[in-house]
Amino acid sequence: MKQVAEKSAFKINGFAMLVVALALLAFSAWEGWRFFSVLGLRTDWGALVWGVLAFVAFLILLPGFFTVQPNQAKVLVFFGKYTGSVRDDGFWWANPFTGKVAVSLRVRNFNSDVLKVNDRHGNPIEIGTVVVWQVVDTAKAVFDVDDYEEFVRVQVETAIRALASRYPYDAEEHELSLRGSPDAVARALTEEVQERLKVAGVKVLEARISHLAYAPEIAQAMLRRQQAQAVISARRLIVDAAVGMVQQALEHLERENVVKLDEEKKAAMVNNLMVVLTGEQSASPIINTGTLYG
Repeated sequence: MKQVAEKSAFKINGFAMLVVALALLAFSAWEGWRFFSVLGLRTDWGALVWGVLAFVAFLILLPGFFTVQPNQAKVLVFFGKYTGSVRDDGFWWANPFTGKVAVSLRVRNFNSDVLKVNDRHGNPIEIGTVVVWQVVDTAKAVFDVDDYEEFVRVQVETAIRALASRYPYDAEEHELSLRGSPDAVARALTEEVQERLKVAGVKVLEARISHLAYAPEIAQAMLRRQQAQAVISARRLIVDAAVGMVQQALEHLERENVVKLDEEKKAAMVNNLMVVLTGEQSASPIINTGTLYG
């Protein structure tokens, strides 16, 4: 496929050419008045010819006038050949036989539909994105793709499916995931979409996930799984802290010579402390006040 690169088109200030066009119209009217004047002693066919030629030239110049709004461009096509683009806003005149296609250069948002895809682990998820983009090459946008706006829509959805298959919905620590690494996923999505849209002369400014959830058929099961993982993480933290506290308590007792404990008593003390520290309910201690017989 032959790709077309954007270039600047030849143009003239529209107000300067408007003066020329009005001058031709005035000249044509003057020559017409000379031809039809009853004061003339003879018919001046030369005046008629010049008047008609000036009026035809005026009509030919009219289609060449056009305006360019801020953040807009006009792509000029002369009998099927690309002649250039006009990006400067204002009132301009160009070859009147060229077609002029308007292309918006404004920054635009594209909100994708919520798609049902599979993540890296094969879990069905729902995902949607918002993509901020703008046209940077008007020639590619007009000539290299059929409809660049529809092209953006299709390629963004394709990029979403490709991205979701490379990342899990959720993952353990130090592993990228769709839910746990939004910035990294956004960068990867931006690069993925940009690679697909560069052929259309489109620049992706930002791409982020706007909707992310498990599919309804597994949402409840995954919610219970997340709750179980949260409980396990909390229990692991409690146990690690309790072991540290027990160790500090034993070391402190030995260092201060508060009491001498053999291995059996140390094991009993560790057991009691772990039960107290890791139990979900408050402990009810039993106080030993001594024995009745020696």
